[in-house]
Formats: sequence, C-alpha cells, structure tokens
Amino acid sequence: MRTSTTPRQPRFLENLLFGTTFDQVPSLIPGVALASVVVLVAAALAELTSNALGYEGLVSFILVAIVLGMIIRNTVGLRDGFAPGIAFTLKKVLRLGIILLGIRLSILDVLEIGGFGIPIVVGAVLTGLLVTTAATRWLGLSDRLGTLIAIGTAICGATAIVATAPGIKAKEQEVAYAVANITIFGIAAMFIYPFLGNMILGGDVTQIGLFMGTSIHETAQVAGAGLIYDQSFDITTSPSGADIAVIAKLVRNALMLVAIPAVTYVYARRSDHDEVGGAHRTELRKLFPVFILGFLVMAGIRSFGDAAVDSGGQAFGVFGVEAWSDLTRWIRTWAEYTLATAMAGVGLGTSISQLKGLGFKPFVVGIAAALAVGVASIGLVSLFGPCLLY
Repeated sequence: MRTSTTPRQPRFLENLLFGTTFDQVPSLIPGVALASVVVLVAAALAELTSNALGYEGLVSFILVAIVLGMIIRNTVGLRDGFAPGIAFTLKKVLRLGIILLGIRLSILDVLEIGGFGIPIVVGAVLTGLLVTTAATRWLGLSDRLGTLIAIGTAICGATAIVATAPGIKAKEQEVAYAVANITIFGIAAMFIYPFLGNMILGGDVTQIGLFMGTSIHETAQVAGAGLIYDQSFDITTSPSGADIAVIAKLVRNALMLVAIPAVTYVYARRSDHDEVGGAHRTELRKLFPVFILGFLVMAGIRSFGDAAVDSGGQAFGVFGVEAWSDLTRWIRTWAEYTLATAMAGVGLGTSISQLKGLGFKPFVVGIAAALAVGVASIGLVSLFGPCLLY
C-alpha cells in the first residue's frame, strides 16, 4: 500500500517514454542538456582536429563525445541534479537511437544478418560462460560473483547482471563488482575493437560489425563502437559496421530469455538449492528487450517504402522518390545524433574513482572473460562471416 510519503510508481506510458512519472520529467532536463552540449562541442572539436591534420572525418565525434564526457565527470565532477538526465540518456535515448537505426536497413537485411549471426553469438556466449566459471573457481571467488560476471560479459552487460542477481540471491557488493567489471572492459573494448577488428579482419565491414556486436558487453558500448568505426574509416555502405554490430547485439540481447533462467537453474543445482531463485526469480516477460520490436518495425517501414518507390509508386501513398529519400536520410541523421547523446551519457556516467575498488581477482576474471569472448568472436566471425555477402 502506498503512503503519502511513498513516491508514486510510473504508469505504463510514463515508464515507456521517460522511465519516471510525468511530474519528474523536468528533473531529466539538466542531464540531457549537458549530454547534448557535450555532443555539439565534440562534433566541433572533431572537425577542427580533422581539418588541422588535413583529413576530413579522421576523428570520430562519437569517440570525442565519450572521452569529453569522462573528462568532465572525473575532473570538475557533476552535481546530483544531472544524474537523472544522464541515466535517461543511457536508457531511453539509447533505445530510441537504436530503434531509429532500423530505418537504415530492410527487413531482409535484418533477418539475414541476424540469422547468420546466431551461431557466432551462441559460440561467443558459451565461451564467455565457460571461461568465466573456470576462472572464478580457480581464483576461489564466489560462484555468485562469477555467474554475474559471466552473464554480463556474455549476454548484455549490466542489464543481464541486474536481471540475474535476484535468482541467485547475489549480494549488493557482488552486483556492484560485476557491473564495475563489465564497465571497465566494455569501455576499453569500445575504444579498441573498431581499430583492432579493422586490422585483423582486413577492413571487411560485415565481419568487423559482427565482431563488435558479439564481443563488446553493453548495447550502448556496441552502438558507440559501431559509430566510431563507421566515422573513423568513412564507411558509407549499407548496412554499415554500426548496423551489423547492433543487429548482432540485439540477437545477444534476445538470448536473455533463455540464458538467464538456464544460468540461474545451473547455479541452483550446483549450490544444492531446493528451488531456482524462489520468490526472487525474474519474470521472463521482463527480460525481453522491447526496443528490438521497434527496430524491426522501422526496418519494415523502410522495406515497404522502398518497395513502393522502386515499383514507380509513392511510399505509403504519400512520399515520392525524392521525398522518401529525404525522410529516410533525416531519420538516419537523427538516429546518429540520438546515439551520440547516449554516448556522451556513457562518458558522463563513468566515474573512475568508483571503479578503483574492483580488486585484483575480479579484474583477472573480467579480463579472462573479455579476452575469451573476443578471441572466440574473431574465430567464429572468420568462419561464418564470409557467408554474408555485402
């Protein structure tokens, strides 16, 4: 029962749009405004730097936005009033950007990339789970912490960790350690993998996109890495590296429906529990990332519109060839800047001081898991990637 002092929980529409009640929306403005300003400054700095070096587009403004956000957070610091808006960029703004990305692809592109990506995703996920479990036992850490690091590395970062924690009755400190772990290695991978993938995979956009999407931890980090790659190497093909990376990551996200209940069950059996999480287990319906459906809807809209225009008609009976091209280009541009705002939020939300207390043993487990998933991804991408002809 809610008392007069208990904050009202957001209703369905409020939660869908803002993650909070309508009366709390003004509290989001400072953080969102700051992230937006960081993006604008980053775009100007990236352009100035590229021009000074004599190469247009040499420096990715997404990369600059993340770094600039981290500098602000860890030097001058941020007041508490910015926190709600920054959290909003990492959740709602990020998901909006991914949904809008769907306009860049046809539904057939999505199904083909997603279908061929499944064996790569499954292989990388299993590798992460097995290596993390082995490393945890070898170092004598708790099974709970190892399970959280494993699921966070292999599936979907902090979201998977938080969803798994109640089922295995993890302690708050273990959850914090696991989230800090995947944050450290996910951010490192976001900066390194676009360039490492280009070097190892010979500039093959499809394989590099699959590599980033199947090896980097968080959805935000995958989207950031994809955009950094596209901008750094001037990728203008469709689908781009970011498109392919995001699709592969969405396949991983969808695996939460299977992986989290399975991991919880295995943990319970190993620990001789009588029930799998009991009253604390996470409801399956809450695990499905609903924004995947939005992404597919946008891809479907693009497919139907293109089909109508290609047959000599108008997209949805309204947009001619030029108007449809302008509309899709406008949505693509907004998708990129929306994701850039979320990436600025990643930087602004990364506190180095909070990550220092991770400890040596969890650090070893984290790096072992990240390296194992990365190596497995490279191998599987090299094997299955050539089957996708773009």
